[in-house]
Amino acid sequence: MSIIKNNFEKMSITKIKKAKNTKKLTVITAYDALFAKLFSEIADMILVGDSLNMSFAGKNDTLSASLEQMIYHTNAVCNGAKDAFVITDMPFGTYINKDQALENAIKVYAQTNAAAIKIEGGEDRAFIVEHLTKNSIAVMGHIGLMPQYVRSEGGYKVRGKTDEDIEQLIKDAKAIEKAGAFSLVIEGVMSDAAKKISQEVNIPTIGIGAGKDTDGQVLVWSDMLGFFEEFKPKFVKHYLNGAQLVKESVEQYRSEVQNGTFPSKNEEY
Repeated sequence: MSIIKNNFEKMSITKIKKAKNTKKLTVITAYDALFAKLFSEIADMILVGDSLNMSFAGKNDTLSASLEQMIYHTNAVCNGAKDAFVITDMPFGTYINKDQALENAIKVYAQTNAAAIKIEGGEDRAFIVEHLTKNSIAVMGHIGLMPQYVRSEGGYKVRGKTDEDIEQLIKDAKAIEKAGAFSLVIEGVMSDAAKKISQEVNIPTIGIGAGKDTDGQVLVWSDMLGFFEEFKPKFVKHYLNGAQLVKESVEQYRSEVQNGTFPSKNEEY
């Protein structure tokens, strides 16, 4: 089966904003050049997520990801997907205040070809988003369940279960929009709540575990393709049983090495 690429359109901030209520945006994570190249003419945006600390580095959460680590992987992704709209997650501890946030965001811009950065937080971080956007840094926001808050929140907790929490999430979304963010990730939020949030802002919302009524979706590639075996979040759909396919292929390779059928004449000089 061939992949039709003739509808691929290189994205920009303007095009992303115009997609609101007109086109569902597809976002996927990538951490290296190889997979970024595979995704580059299919996904609207590629996110170099700090989720790499878990799926790539084997850590229990995202918190120990460093700025240097994110810059390294962003460069790899940009090298593999030269025409993609690439967003870099700002890791935990790199935007404690607005001056530190700007200094670190400038490092990302100066040392990579990332088109934008992403930071977690609502009303409490709006002043940081505003400072960044006023200094020519494109920012994607992130509200709801925020992985960088996992220890302070006591775990991963679904948001939007009460009227009070929905009201706060709407305030968070509006504050981030007002601060100048071009789009907003809504993670781990009840579907009805995510729909209300999306209706209350004029920038595209990108859902992950937030139902179908956001303006787009994002998934971690290793979750979506079935490579991450530790657990399967409820919101993830496996489009491929990647881990099993790889294991079977490596088993076949081992078998052919042991029985002498690899390399065959076809693989010899």
